[in-house]
Amino acid sequence: MQDFEGKTAVITGAGSGIGRALAEAAARRGMRLMLSDIEPGPLAETVSLLQAEGAELAQMACDVSDEGQVADLAAQTRATFGAAHLLFNNAGVGGGGNLWELEPAYWRWVLDVNLFGVIHGIHHFTQGMIDQGEGHIINTASIAGLMSAPTTGPYTVSKHAVVAISELLHGELRQANAPVGVSVLCPSFVDTRIYASDRLRPGTPPSSEEQEAVEELAGAFFVKVCISPQGVAEQVFSAIESNQFYILTHPEGSHAQIESRMRSILDGGVPPASGPGDFPIS
Repeated sequence: MQDFEGKTAVITGAGSGIGRALAEAAARRGMRLMLSDIEPGPLAETVSLLQAEGAELAQMACDVSDEGQVADLAAQTRATFGAAHLLFNNAGVGGGGNLWELEPAYWRWVLDVNLFGVIHGIHHFTQGMIDQGEGHIINTASIAGLMSAPTTGPYTVSKHAVVAISELLHGELRQANAPVGVSVLCPSFVDTRIYASDRLRPGTPPSSEEQEAVEELAGAFFVKVCISPQGVAEQVFSAIESNQFYILTHPEGSHAQIESRMRSILDGGVPPASGPGDFPIS
């Protein structure tokens, strides 16, 4: 897709980070916006920002782990704008720790948001794009979906699944000769504060002291390697224009880590125990 003017973009997780940057980039291209987020406050901030710039938009609070709410988002998009041309399945949370120490409820929270949020979006929007003869679906995964760093279990498992679902969707749409594109966004380090998403975890969230310690440690590392959400958004729209499937935000570092993993598989080795500290800064 190369002509965005007057078309509609649906963006989950639009309240901050990459989601907000995608909304800004879509608005600059003359798109109409259906914005959603689970947090009303950040969503309202995005809406206010874009309305001040003259964007045509609607908003809806949406927990993507709830299929009914995603169905309502699709219905509201059709009722307001008539169609959805770009679907950004972008909402996500972090999640990590030693696998044997993690409660099943913690796994379910991460997988419900990161994996089933994408499943719900695909289910409720794809057929409409096929019927209208145009569309592009962008699923936000992670470089974690192309490698496996210890202590990132729930997050990494969910993102591997998002990459696989995106690959499957691309193949099935191609087999069906459907005029709908697919891209999978695999960002490395982006200034989104996803490491602070445990505040949204159901049940007993971490204490304020624990959360502050995590944010301080992660923030200190991220500032050394991260790129801006706005830079990511521009990469995404360039990929949509060229119908590019894999979107790697840090080409040098991402290629090195992916190559290490694939080489280990082909050589009959063991999984590389690489993590953030091993990331080559591009």
